[in-house]
Amino acid sequence: MHRTDNQLGSSGVSRGIMIKAIDRYIKGDMHGIHYAVSMFIATAVLWVCVHELAEANPVWAISSMVATSDPLMKTALMILRSRIINTLVGCAIGLVFIAIGGGSRVIALPLAMAVTVLVSSYIVRIQTMWRQAPISCAFVMAAGLEHHSRVLGLKAGAHRMAEVIFGCVVGLAVAWFVSVVWPLPDPAVAASAASPPVPVTPAAAGSAAVSESKTTPTTSAK
Repeated sequence: MHRTDNQLGSSGVSRGIMIKAIDRYIKGDMHGIHYAVSMFIATAVLWVCVHELAEANPVWAISSMVATSDPLMKTALMILRSRIINTLVGCAIGLVFIAIGGGSRVIALPLAMAVTVLVSSYIVRIQTMWRQAPISCAFVMAAGLEHHSRVLGLKAGAHRMAEVIFGCVVGLAVAWFVSVVWPLPDPAVAASAASPPVPVTPAAAGSAAVSESKTTPTTSAK
């Protein structure tokens, strides 16, 4: 029994030292760990759904999930529309270039990327997450260029587009789930609450009172 108590005491001390070391390293900011948990769950879900069930390479869906995810759920919801539109624009342009042939492989991919940037900049005009459009175009074009047949290329590109969109949806769904199960305060609000109040000197208080007394009659007169 004496040995058991000593073992429990030593394990408790070591656990406390470990917790203090981790807290000293992260400095009270849990958003990195929160984001890591989201990445872990989303990657596991995509691996099971795409690799095990669909028997496809999950790297593209995981890459799309990482590119469209955000550590803060509030920010992720604010730019959800921009992410979806830019992703669809990039996938659509990639499919168009696969369908028309676009020349050789050396020319097709760079030309499709350039056209995607032009369309995103001057037609769609959604500056937030605009890089998602050429990224999605490259993913779709990479799938289509692996096949010499245009029909097979379109099928592969459409399948890649589904993987990219599925990765976006899973990333947002997992981020929402983790934010509900493990809610964290907004970093800006937490920083403002943690910052000490600015002391007001008697001279500053007196000048504020004088300025208020000067402006009050004018306001009342109006």
